[in-house]
Amino acid sequence: MLIFTNKYDTKDFLLGEATSPLRRNYVKIMGTESRPNILLITSDQQHWNTLGCLNPEIQTPHLDTLAQQGTLFNRAYCPNPTCTPTRASIITGKYPSQHGAWSLGTKLSEDEHTVGEDFTDAGYRTALVGKAHFQPLHGTEEFPSLESYPILQDLDFWRSFDEPFYGFEHVELARNHADEAHVGQHYAIWMEENGLTNWRDYYAPPTGNASGQFRKWPIPEEYHYDTWIAERTNALMEGYQQNGENFFLWASFFDPHPKYLVPEPWDTMYDPAALTVPSVTEGEHDKNPPHFQLTQQQKPDFSAWRESGKGVHGFNSHLRDRDELAKDIAVYYGMVSLMDKYIGKILAKLDALGLADNTLVVFTSDHGHFYGQHGLVAKGAFHYEDVIRVPFIARYPGVVPAGRQSEALQTLVDLAPSFLSATGIDIPRPMTGVDQTPVWYGQEAQARDHIIVENRHEPTTVHVKTYVDDRYKLTVYYNRDYGELFDLKADPGEVNNLWNSTEHAELKADLTMKLLFAEMGKEPLWMPRTAGA
Repeated sequence: MLIFTNKYDTKDFLLGEATSPLRRNYVKIMGTESRPNILLITSDQQHWNTLGCLNPEIQTPHLDTLAQQGTLFNRAYCPNPTCTPTRASIITGKYPSQHGAWSLGTKLSEDEHTVGEDFTDAGYRTALVGKAHFQPLHGTEEFPSLESYPILQDLDFWRSFDEPFYGFEHVELARNHADEAHVGQHYAIWMEENGLTNWRDYYAPPTGNASGQFRKWPIPEEYHYDTWIAERTNALMEGYQQNGENFFLWASFFDPHPKYLVPEPWDTMYDPAALTVPSVTEGEHDKNPPHFQLTQQQKPDFSAWRESGKGVHGFNSHLRDRDELAKDIAVYYGMVSLMDKYIGKILAKLDALGLADNTLVVFTSDHGHFYGQHGLVAKGAFHYEDVIRVPFIARYPGVVPAGRQSEALQTLVDLAPSFLSATGIDIPRPMTGVDQTPVWYGQEAQARDHIIVENRHEPTTVHVKTYVDDRYKLTVYYNRDYGELFDLKADPGEVNNLWNSTEHAELKADLTMKLLFAEMGKEPLWMPRTAGA
């Protein structure tokens, strides 16, 4: 294994003279002098435990192999358990409260600096295939959105679109989950070019003609967006390889985000009767904030939380029939397994092109998912591990230790600075994530001692911050006297909220102070100090 003593060794190794001892060692191990490529593969709304190597009820052979060839990080977290904020954090290296895309329905400003710009400036090719979601589905005159109606479905516009998009010099985009009506962009063009001229028959009105599907999606697998993402990702990698170009490439999958819908035979791959169906523990929400308790009512009243009138994810009844939930889980697992198949095709192409040994591959998800845990479904402002933890695998042959599992804390805010560090590119000062490469490479035990997760759907009524360290989790709500405190070691199922426990008052005060210090610590120092007075 190649070990660097510090970040400067890493940079010297990548950019220095081929005669340096460190670089000669690298050439000997890797058989190449080129800088590493970066391949980021993400799923959408995938529970951290839905990997076959962790959960015997699901099959993910290709991701399991990736984990065997690299390191599986068991404590990776998203910075926000919704799509836009976390995806914007991935490319900016900042928290949602810093880059501005703080909720679904907001957009990441085009003025924000992104990691793709750094890679482009360093001579890398940059591309994103699949889901972006940096912008809302409905734009305004003041805040226009290329990912919104009607331009979303203007296929002539997307056929000729050839502009940089948030630092990616090349993008091929789509926006729909399964048969959602907002299908369009490059995915629809691809379906037409590959002979599915009646693709609208598989999508919901008003875009399509389908009457609505339930668990089995009639679209042939060869036209599923997993197929599209793998095919286009592979084509781009092949082009880069033929031209001898380094790349930063993001293959961004849409599944297993609901709708629970997947083509056959994946819809029947799992027997609902054979699956574990999580459920609420009796009385566990009695000590929790009121919005937890409301989810367990048939017709809850969440009007007090809807300040803007735009609604809040998850603030609805979560009551589900157990048998129906089991069927949903079976399809959810089928969606993961189908995606795994096409991730395998991408990894196989990387091998076939001879690029695997010189490519850092990271697989993760933008946030987690509830499928019955704590009596909850989907997502929302409920910061249990199920929705804020994500699967996370890093592989870089000969550099990232193989066959290893790590408990080191990871957050997706750290991806951008870590990718830059891995390639010897300077990390911009405004990035507030930390460099995780020493941890990925097995050089250090941890790069951070805490995680911060933000969640904000409304300006004041839904404004949440969570602090997580090796053992404890504290969640506070803006201008509210309720909150959550869990001992993840003594209570890994998070059923005993210690917030109001007098026995744990000192612990709560200590963690509150640590949250304050952590918030102060993530303030960006983008301007260097150049004078002493």
